Amino acid sequence: MAEADGPFPAYVVRRRDGAVDRGVEELQPDELPPGDVLVAVEWSGVNFKDGMVTQPGNRVARRDVLVPGVDLAGTVVRSDDPGLAPGTAVLAHGHDIGVARHGGFAAFARVPAQWVVPLPEGLSTRDAMTLGTAGFTAALSVDDLERHGLAPDGGPVLVTGASGGVGSTAVALLAARGYAVTASTGKADEHEWLRRLGAAEVVGRDEVDEGSGRVLGPERWAGAVDCVGGATLARILRSLRYGAAVAASGLTGGPDLQTTVYPFITRNVALLGVDSVRTPEARRRAVWARLGGEMRPADLGALVAREVDLAGLGAALDDILAARVRGRVLVRPSS
Repeated sequence: MAEADGPFPAYVVRRRDGAVDRGVEELQPDELPPGDVLVAVEWSGVNFKDGMVTQPGNRVARRDVLVPGVDLAGTVVRSDDPGLAPGTAVLAHGHDIGVARHGGFAAFARVPAQWVVPLPEGLSTRDAMTLGTAGFTAALSVDDLERHGLAPDGGPVLVTGASGGVGSTAVALLAARGYAVTASTGKADEHEWLRRLGAAEVVGRDEVDEGSGRVLGPERWAGAVDCVGGATLARILRSLRYGAAVAASGLTGGPDLQTTVYPFITRNVALLGVDSVRTPEARRRAVWARLGGEMRPADLGALVAREVDLAGLGAALDDILAARVRGRVLVRPSS
């Protein structure tokens, strides 16, 4: 087991006078924030939020010196919590990790015990980060929809932004549970990959709405996972079946939602907001247990775009900001 008794590598972002410097540095253990649990990080993943903290003027990072990486998985090295003994395989994500305190792009991370999830059966640390924050968000979306009554025999389920991290994992999760998934993407070259993940149908983003210009369109979807927001979310709302719901977690299509009350009061549809940052501990652990069990995708490897070490992280962060990434980019902080 690795020990944090001396300097260790980390990818550090420093803001100075409106500019941002970033790169691999050596940190000392006492530069980590306070916390109950010290984790030797084996895997992390690249998320859009990680790319954002590298941009000048961003409002995501809340520190001028920050190790990004909003999710991580590894092994407990030291712990003040008897429920998380040294040697325990764990994961952590959300809360302030990689935003207001150092995150997963380092060989070691220190976090509060209540933010740590023991690795569920059925997942390795690499598996956990193949899913990562994106997979957890997708799983929360599916869990919310099923709590609302969605079932595999209820009809087609739409996933928008399907070539991204959350969308692609949602396709795989839903397909593994027997749903007929329609994946929507603006990238024509990703259709074959989405079918490999389990999509029964792949459509362009402009094919989502058949009722353009009307307050209500045909009742098409038994449920939807929306990773786009904006006009796309408005189109989904007017084409849901009676009593259906859409779980919304993205805003790449814009933060504004221009719709009417008609879908809500004449078709009894629901808009479910999905937040993966402040999810209560008990639900976080329960959803991760599902990800290691009946919700686990059939082909986790298909979700991985590539693996990088800290030296290759800069290019991966640029790629995710430019929407040049499909699925997940995994990070090996200690290699």
